[in-house]
Amino acid sequence: MLTTTRRLFIGLLVLAACGTTESNHKKPAPAAAPTPTASGATELGYFAGGCFWGVEHFLEQMPGVIDVESGYMGGPVDAPTYEQVSSGVTGHAETVRVTFDPQQIGYEAVAKRFFEIHDPTEVDRQGPDIGPQYRTAVFVTGPEQRAIVDSLIARLKANGYAVATTVEDAGKFWPAEEYHQNYYVRTRKTPYCHMPVPRFDQRASS
Repeated sequence: MLTTTRRLFIGLLVLAACGTTESNHKKPAPAAAPTPTASGATELGYFAGGCFWGVEHFLEQMPGVIDVESGYMGGPVDAPTYEQVSSGVTGHAETVRVTFDPQQIGYEAVAKRFFEIHDPTEVDRQGPDIGPQYRTAVFVTGPEQRAIVDSLIARLKANGYAVATTVEDAGKFWPAEEYHQNYYVRTRKTPYCHMPVPRFDQRASS
């Protein structure tokens, strides 16, 4: 039998799960394209590292990043809803699509920041969020991005981190429901399972 304290703890974990309290919203139409840069050239990066709220929040603060959109990638189901993805059976991961200006910031800088704001050693979870939809993954658009990510992972492993991040070819990106977009900006809340850690400058604690 669960004690009152145990019930309260479980309840808090459920409420903390990404999107749990607002899952009754409908899925919107795909978002409009980001505003073009002066040069007209932009690049894309796709990153999954737990609840997309926190990943989006930290990556969109980077100079040169034009837009960060929360969504789903990595599974075979077309147009998945949050409820389907959160069941853990669709194969999708909560993923952000980062649009950036390569004249202002490089892909390596964005990817490096991704590894600093989430724990790449956790398997099928991030903090209190548990399940394959919260796995750590980078979906690359070509061999150049793959080489950069592989190099960053090698640096982390050299620092003693048991990196669990998978490097996969990018597939179809499905935008998440509107209430997931810019969540922390709109609600003025703070990330509960993401925080910057200078992993490339320090060794993993034993």
